[in-house]
Amino acid sequence: MENFILIVLALTIGYGFKRLGIFPEEAAAILNKFVIFISLPAMILLQIPKLTLSMDILIPVIIAWVVMTVTAILTLLISKKIHFSKEITGALMLVAVLTNSSFLGIPIINAYLGDEALPFILVYDQLGTFLALATYGIFVAAYYSNKSEINVQIMAVKILTFPPFISLIIALLLIGTPFPDAISKVLVMFANTIVPIALVAVGLQLQLKLPGHEIRPFAMALFIKLLIAPMIALALVAMAGWTNLAASVSVMEAGMAPMVTAGAMASLSGLAPRLSSAIVGYGILLSFFTTAVLFKLL
Repeated sequence: MENFILIVLALTIGYGFKRLGIFPEEAAAILNKFVIFISLPAMILLQIPKLTLSMDILIPVIIAWVVMTVTAILTLLISKKIHFSKEITGALMLVAVLTNSSFLGIPIINAYLGDEALPFILVYDQLGTFLALATYGIFVAAYYSNKSEINVQIMAVKILTFPPFISLIIALLLIGTPFPDAISKVLVMFANTIVPIALVAVGLQLQLKLPGHEIRPFAMALFIKLLIAPMIALALVAMAGWTNLAASVSVMEAGMAPMVTAGAMASLSGLAPRLSSAIVGYGILLSFFTTAVLFKLL
């Protein structure tokens, strides 16, 4: 229960501070950088070495990429069928496909499945969502905005220099290696900052204004992200016969709200900024109900 109280309280604080103008405009970006450069790497170094080398590690990666691939194809086909503009199609290809696997995934899934779920959450996030954001996300933003050329070298550099990804590589090499108590305690203190800071940052970025003339793409995006994506994951898990914790975590991750960073990327690329922000904002609020239902289906 305390996890849900923390989630609601942190989001409310962030949104309230934004409305009151207490924090400067760049506050969300600063908090996000703290999480990305300090909190998340600490949590990765703390949790990933606890994994056992087995097929379980691959389950989150497989489900993440299958779900993203299918939802991207579905989003593209529907957008063409309804004749959405290139701008709106590009926005939907980002926010209807990429999931909020860390900032919301960590506190929500931890609340439902416990601390044992954290290593699998991090694998899903880093080897699934983050890699997709750094490759697929950059490609979509560049292609649909026509503002920059797609540069494979830039993509590679972004991935290889991303602090959480560097931490993941180090952590994978340390699987089965226990840390001294002093190091573990320091990592715990830094890792514990991820949830409150990340959620306050999300609250600072919430946009709840719904453009009336964009209801169709808004509804389509949330339908695909919050309903179709987790159903694909559930079907994959059922077909493969996976009944373990890694599978449960992956299904829950597939049903998380749209990624805040994906919405920011769409906005910065000029891809329907108001629509993208509304989808992310309302998606976060609706995901509290949809993930509760999804948990009951596991």
